[in-house]
Amino acid sequence: MAFKAIYTVVAVVGIAGASGAAWWYQNKPAKAVADVAGAPSGDAGSASGAARSGQAGRVGGVGAGPGSGAGAAGAAGRAPSVEVAQVQSIRIADDAQTVGSLRSRQSVVLKPEVSGRVTQLNFRDGEKVRRGQLLVQLDDQLPLAQLAQSQAELSISQANHKRNQELVAQNFISQRSVDESAANMQVAQAKLSLAQATAARMRILAPFDGVAGIRNVSVGDYLKDGADIVNIEDLDAILVDFRLPERFQTKAQRGQTALIELDALPGRKYAAVVQAIDPLVDANGRSIGLRACIDNRHMQLRPGMFARITAVFGEREDAKVIPEEAIVPQGGRQFVYRLVDGPDKETKTAQRVEVKVGIRQPGRVEIREGLQAGDTVVTAGQQRIQRDGMAVRVVELARAGAGAAPRANGPAGGGDTAGGSRGAASGASGASALAAARPAGRAASTPGILRKPETPRLAGANPCALPLAG
Repeated sequence: MAFKAIYTVVAVVGIAGASGAAWWYQNKPAKAVADVAGAPSGDAGSASGAARSGQAGRVGGVGAGPGSGAGAAGAAGRAPSVEVAQVQSIRIADDAQTVGSLRSRQSVVLKPEVSGRVTQLNFRDGEKVRRGQLLVQLDDQLPLAQLAQSQAELSISQANHKRNQELVAQNFISQRSVDESAANMQVAQAKLSLAQATAARMRILAPFDGVAGIRNVSVGDYLKDGADIVNIEDLDAILVDFRLPERFQTKAQRGQTALIELDALPGRKYAAVVQAIDPLVDANGRSIGLRACIDNRHMQLRPGMFARITAVFGEREDAKVIPEEAIVPQGGRQFVYRLVDGPDKETKTAQRVEVKVGIRQPGRVEIREGLQAGDTVVTAGQQRIQRDGMAVRVVELARAGAGAAPRANGPAGGGDTAGGSRGAASGASGASALAAARPAGRAASTPGILRKPETPRLAGANPCALPLAG
């Protein structure tokens, strides 16, 4: 029990000592100032000067409250800052993007109509063939023999019929005999035509001009009717089939242009002309089918390739566009804040204008009505404009990538000139690096502007404008 009482007393004394030390530490600066009052005159003067400085500082701090409040009030009364952009007039295309596949304008797989053994192959794999060219010859000995037999039978029937006509004129035979000989002659003619058709089916000809594929047979193979021999592709013109949502059915028309990009040929664009529109709307996908034609005389495209299609419904040369962040929608209506000259040179007056928008593209939107080319609109800070006709200040944003300009407050010596030169050099090197990073063969382009595809000019008529050979 005695030890417990001692421990309690020691704890109480320790807590009291810690509390006293904390109080002394907190009041030490005031005590030091009071001790300085009894110092010599020089030190006392310094201390009093310090005290006066501290007091003045405190007085100034107290007095700075209203001053700072006035400054804040002045800052609150200044015109708000906004970012702006100008209405640009560019050529813009009304288009839609989709995907599709390429196919030959004409394509066929040659198959025999009758069975037979292959005796000749008059083409090479991947070789161009002409319409009417003999490609495959089947064994035609039996059909030719039947053809000769039919010709002989026809000759006999014709001679008999002629003789009967002479005899009936002399009343040696009846008219019935003449009729029978005429019927026999017609049967012989039919047998001859059948033999000729059978013999002709032993010769397989190219149905149109094209390129032969890879054959599946060799000389000596026995083919049954319907067996695949080789495919023929007309590659002078390539068709691209694609589908668009049904809402574009009123915009899609024959003769319109579609731009084709292929993953297999990056950086190249091809122009296709819409030739046909399916009158039936697909009930499953609610889409319409279109077919366009591409001039492929340069033989760069192949059937079956995957294509990215931009169907162009129309173009406008002087379309007015603004950044899409300038649009302020309110209750189904679209507004922008247009800036006009303000009361002084540093401010502008913001006017709220209702606009009608047209084509929307990534990052910008077309304006049909409400603005003119060259007008200035607010792109950021619209929430700071509390009323129509309010004065605002325009914030000039520094353009990234430009060379660093010399400082206005720097000396006119060579230091700043060198710095400006280094900045300009760095900007030029950055532009060079950007140009080097751009893929070869692809020029810098503005999104949404229709550019003509870069395809070589070929002599002769466009095969897409020519009718198919009958």
